[in-house]
Amino acid sequence: MACCSCSSSSRILPRILILSLVLFSFATAPCAAGRVTMSVYYETLCPFCSGFVVNDLARIFRDGLSPVVDLRLVPFGNGRVSPDGSITCQHGEEECQLNAIEACVIRLWPDAEQHFPFINCIEHLALTQKWNAWQSCFQETGLASQPVMDCYNSGYGTQLQLQYAAETNALQPPHQFVPWVTVNGRPLGDDYTNFEAYICRAYDGELPEACRGKHLAIAQQTRASRGGKRNPQKLAVLLAFCIAVWF
Repeated sequence: MACCSCSSSSRILPRILILSLVLFSFATAPCAAGRVTMSVYYETLCPFCSGFVVNDLARIFRDGLSPVVDLRLVPFGNGRVSPDGSITCQHGEEECQLNAIEACVIRLWPDAEQHFPFINCIEHLALTQKWNAWQSCFQETGLASQPVMDCYNSGYGTQLQLQYAAETNALQPPHQFVPWVTVNGRPLGDDYTNFEAYICRAYDGELPEACRGKHLAIAQQTRASRGGKRNPQKLAVLLAFCIAVWF
């Protein structure tokens, strides 16, 4: 009987030691990095919006931040929805049309790497007051025109606008102007052109090169302390599960 007891103990103790080492490694490992969500609420013919898209927002792709950012473009801005479901845009019917066209492009090509060049093209034309030439952006970006025109002519672009209207009007706090930029749901207010710094603060993974420039005020210590945290309750549950399975 004594020999059986000794044999059991000799098996249990090494297993406990191994489990302890595994859980220690899990607890001290950095959290998996998640993409930062950046939402831009804008309207197509707003000069400040066009300038932001062309001169500032394009930096996400130029500076190499796109792999860590889930960029959401929401073209509605200061539009209004009437009780009958019709939409009135701040800069007239042409803006409503371009809002719907951009909404269709975003829906058809959800990846920002694909749809942003088209949005950028239209907003560049808007800056130079040549937005009537917006169809030239199909040739410039290589996107197919027919799916977009089908989306717009079918009225689906208007349905997308109504969805964007609901999202924009539900913002808390409400948007005060356009462009209205949020990073992980936090509004940047007047500091929206400094969005890269907020992205870098919010990102938990290894910082991209663009975040290492001295022009960005990044709270490194805050990032580091937040990124290393683990939930003690989850660790306890995991330990109990491992012991139950092992023995």
